[in-house]
Amino acid sequence: MAGGLVALLDDVAVLARAAAASVDDIGVAAGRASTKAVGVVVDDAAVTPQYVRGLAAERELPIVKRIAMGSLRNKLLILLPAVLLLSQFADFLLTPILMLGGAYLCFEGAEKVWAKVAGHHDDSGGGTHALPDENALVSSAVRTDFILSAEIMVISLNEVTDEPFLSRAIILAIVAVAITVLVYGVVGLIVKMDDAGLRLAESGSKGVARLGRGLVQAMPRLLTVLTVVGTVAMLWVGGHILLVGADELGLHAPYEAVHHLEEWAHDAVGALGAVVGWLANTLASAVVGLVVGAVVATVVTLTVHRRQAGLSH
Repeated sequence: MAGGLVALLDDVAVLARAAAASVDDIGVAAGRASTKAVGVVVDDAAVTPQYVRGLAAERELPIVKRIAMGSLRNKLLILLPAVLLLSQFADFLLTPILMLGGAYLCFEGAEKVWAKVAGHHDDSGGGTHALPDENALVSSAVRTDFILSAEIMVISLNEVTDEPFLSRAIILAIVAVAITVLVYGVVGLIVKMDDAGLRLAESGSKGVARLGRGLVQAMPRLLTVLTVVGTVAMLWVGGHILLVGADELGLHAPYEAVHHLEEWAHDAVGALGAVVGWLANTLASAVVGLVVGAVVATVVTLTVHRRQAGLSH
């Protein structure tokens, strides 16, 4: 009996080690999937603070929380089942859908670059305005988030298609929750940064007051940096998705050209080869993203926007 108990305990230990290894593998896979979605994540964090501009300070965090809950519902209740069914029964559609998402990222990035180059600004902040309708604001933000979340989930799924169905579901659920917490946690900190700075600036301590004024002054710069990083990341990730997708569909030349450029940069600088090679690949992918995005933006302008202009007249 003692021998049977020892054997049972040994079996339990083996199962525990296997479970631990499985959990570890899932964690690694979730981290890998999340990393590939970085361009969309940064853009999400850069876009969302715009929705709470003009709100009373005490309403900012409640609105961010409502948007975050809407984002989580988007990911877990709609997108997660959809992408799992797609990967299980129509996985041949994943690459084309992923490329569509990549083209959308390129389009968004190119539009932002064009707006910056052309000097377009949002003049909605001038004058006196009524308080925003919170329900309409949340609905608009959640609709925008749905598009970004769909890209995050498909990009993440593409990294774990070789996993079993249950592991895939767990990994994507972890990615959905983790990215939502990360994005809206950062958004919450950003939108309250100036309030915290004002409180510190009003304190009696000279050093603390200086820190508070620094936070208030840093807020616009932080949003600008987030916007720039988000734009570059969108072009890079979108361009890379298109290059890899085209290669998988049989159009090898663009991907091979970028790969050869990366290898040349890697071999040209010696010890820093890995970093320089990665930068070369990233820059080339961003250029591809900018070119594709410009083409898509031109097509949209000549078709959708022109049609809408005609209907308005």
